[in-house]
Amino acid sequence: MNETRLHHIVILGGGAGGLELATKLGDSLGKKGRARITLVDAEMTHLWKPLLHEVAAGSLNSYEDELNYLAQAHWHHFHFRLGRVDMIDRDRREISTEPRYDEEGREFIPRRILHYDTLVIAVGSVSNDFGIPGVRENCHFIDRRQQADEFHQHLLRSCFTAQAQETPIREGQLHIAIAGGGATGVELAAELYTSSRELVEFGLDRIVPERDVKIMIVEANERILRGLPEHLSGEVAEQLRSLGIELCTGERIVEATPEGFSTKSGKFISAEIKVWAAGIKAPDFLAGIKGLEVNRINQLLVQPTLQTTNDENIFAFGDCAACPMANGEGNVPPRAQAAHQQASLLAKSLRRRLDGGSLPRYRYVDYGSLINMSRHTTVGNLMGNLARLWTTNVFVEGYFARLVYKSLYKMHQLALHGIIRVTATTLANLLTRRTKPRMKLH
Repeated sequence: MNETRLHHIVILGGGAGGLELATKLGDSLGKKGRARITLVDAEMTHLWKPLLHEVAAGSLNSYEDELNYLAQAHWHHFHFRLGRVDMIDRDRREISTEPRYDEEGREFIPRRILHYDTLVIAVGSVSNDFGIPGVRENCHFIDRRQQADEFHQHLLRSCFTAQAQETPIREGQLHIAIAGGGATGVELAAELYTSSRELVEFGLDRIVPERDVKIMIVEANERILRGLPEHLSGEVAEQLRSLGIELCTGERIVEATPEGFSTKSGKFISAEIKVWAAGIKAPDFLAGIKGLEVNRINQLLVQPTLQTTNDENIFAFGDCAACPMANGEGNVPPRAQAAHQQASLLAKSLRRRLDGGSLPRYRYVDYGSLINMSRHTTVGNLMGNLARLWTTNVFVEGYFARLVYKSLYKMHQLALHGIIRVTATTLANLLTRRTKPRMKLH
């Protein structure tokens, strides 16, 4: 069959869900010549988003865990296009990608138009600054791998400056304030606690962490991890306080300056290093797609089949989609396990669609929540099939919880590479980990 006449499935976004879906469809429809699969992303490589806080703290080397889209496309029978989508024309069934420019401002990829028969939008989410003055100018974000790398470089430079300067380390110079007490903010705080101690061990001994480094989580609600059970939130809060991490709960930020955060209560939180992780929204361009419904944070409204409400040829899933829960109580939470489940469902749905069959409806299955606090501990609650071995949700912590947490990433890797390659790379990492520093130092 002529490839140009094949049904063309275009997937926007190579995050956890988008890349898993492209891989599954490539191995089934693409390999058998039943459809042409194209993945479009603004980056050349993929890194699992839940790892970005480890990249930011330096406990994970992003170059070792990244996956090249071109290579994955070659291995799994789909196509990859580098580009950032800025326009979707539903009438013509076309998307448009922005021109790409090099560091000197020269165009090396022109604007391109791509036709689709079925479009799947999986562009994820970005941090929501809520229009608060000074946040964009004075805070770091860790939505993307590049941003996480940039924050890590900023952290290293700040510590080297403190080590080399002749004057005393000033108040707030190495204070780190994290806006947002969700999973990202909590896990980042714990990783930064570990990183600051390791930098001193590696020779930046002028810094006294207990005196000079202060890590704070600033949360507008009265408790951190508000979306999780209260007992779990309390356990995590207790662990953080035991590390000396300050929890500024019930404090709504109204301004960010180079010196710190101002809150609604009149408090000023002194910190020259600031990270914004206080909320999410879908990318702004989704609100400009003519005829498609979005909510107040730009998420596309979708049916339980994951089709957008006004266009059966456009699907959306993951953080950029507002998918109703089966019980009618709100929307599916923006979590990695939801994107993984939805990608698996869509791989079946799009095959059925080509065969003229009916589409299954998505039902979110909550397998629980795990919060990893670096090497100190991991806590969480298990639900779903594992918890049904007992009669209630199961609270877990320590080594067992850490194993379950790590298994989430292994599940993602298995979906992309299969068991043989994942087993081989896991063994290689175990054999070589003692030859590398625990922290990325450059």
